[in-house]
Amino acid sequence: MGAPDGKPRPLSVWVQGYRRAGIMPGRQAGVFTCALHPAMSIALLWTLSVALILLGLAGTVLPALPGTAFVLGGIVLGAWIDDFTRVGTTTLVVVGVLAVLAWVLDYVAGLLGAKRAGASRQALVGAAVGTVLGLFMGIVGVLFMPLVGAAVGEYMARRDQKNAVKVGVATWLGIMAGLLAKVVLAFMMVGIFIAALVF
Repeated sequence: MGAPDGKPRPLSVWVQGYRRAGIMPGRQAGVFTCALHPAMSIALLWTLSVALILLGLAGTVLPALPGTAFVLGGIVLGAWIDDFTRVGTTTLVVVGVLAVLAWVLDYVAGLLGAKRAGASRQALVGAAVGTVLGLFMGIVGVLFMPLVGAAVGEYMARRDQKNAVKVGVATWLGIMAGLLAKVVLAFMMVGIFIAALVF
């Protein structure tokens, strides 16, 4: 469906038209057709938004997934579907700042922990390798393989077992602190989004 000139109408035109008719997007999504694709309804777009957010929340724990980026993408999509009426610019800016902060903390926390313990470059590489390998070992691997990787890398660099354990623990504590901060900030992003939609 499109305009008389044959060009597809933008989503905002459809949203405004259906609001005037008393139809809210998502409540009668089967009647509402998105301009992006004739068969893609608002319900499908909301499903995609929720899926991105859930995938992002999982990604805050699984290093292979850009968690906060997915959460932010799902929130921006949800705001766009609603024509930015309830989730406006201010909300998106706040959520975006939280996403950037989560990314910075996730990256910096592990480095700070390693540097405070005097970690070598090999220890940092070992922590990264351990993180990747941990993905195939379940939640225990995700949580503790960075410690093992950092310790092994430090031992290979300096052949000092005591210092290797110290560096491994310090690096792990930094990574865990960054992980915790990232999870908290991601849930804050989702909470702000839901509050904007509901209230």
